[in-house]
Amino acid sequence: MDLGLKDKIVVVTGAAGVKGSIGETIVQALAHEGAIPVIVDRNDRGHGYAEALQQRGIDSIFVQTDLSKPSQIEAAAKTIGEKYGRIDALINNVGVNDGAGLDGSMEDFMYSLKLNLVSFFAMTKYCLPYIKKAQGNILNIGSKVGLTGQGATSGYAASKGGVLGLTREWAVDLIKDGIRSNAIIIAESWTPSYDTWIKTLENGEEKLQAITKKIPLGNRMTTPQEIADTCLFTISGRSSHTTGQFITVDGGYVHLDRSLLTE
Repeated sequence: MDLGLKDKIVVVTGAAGVKGSIGETIVQALAHEGAIPVIVDRNDRGHGYAEALQQRGIDSIFVQTDLSKPSQIEAAAKTIGEKYGRIDALINNVGVNDGAGLDGSMEDFMYSLKLNLVSFFAMTKYCLPYIKKAQGNILNIGSKVGLTGQGATSGYAASKGGVLGLTREWAVDLIKDGIRSNAIIIAESWTPSYDTWIKTLENGEEKLQAITKKIPLGNRMTTPQEIADTCLFTISGRSSHTTGQFITVDGGYVHLDRSLLTE
């Protein structure tokens, strides 16, 4: 299926993670479809990613940005707007499950909100004039933690709950402009950071098996590629009448009946 993404300007935050991370996988999937990914992240790794895309003939850029700082986000949006003149889709992907819980400091909690929630608002606010020019759309990357809680991560849980609220609010706000706003909800996805976390545990392999047994569809984790594929469909014209939706890509982990689990 041709998603019609060729030459579309797609801004992706948190897109300079290690190879195989969700943001980096989304960028590669966009490039494969002929879109022009704009990488927004604070990590220097983004320079190499943008250069590699440019060598393939893709007019991609890396805009190095600390996404916890609205002033830098405003500057990033201006840079993107001046280069391309429009934004066809904004994917707010940045997120760190940082463990800012009730036993942590207020500073840690506030920083978590800035990175995981305020950045979504600021990116959307400052990119909106360019999104309106293209009658583009917004896609927020959410987490099951915003629905289910997790424990010991109040900042991340509050942020991801807020992201879902903003998704619906913007769908209402922008419907008159023909701009869609949706969210992808992720549960257990096998990313490099997840692998790193498992390796820090004494019983990591047992923990991993216990988690995957609880994922109804296939007893396996969602791959970043499956998430990226759903993102691309959602921002494309093939999903042109979908707005205000929470699209869960999790193998049934959150919503299906527990009776499906045999143990």
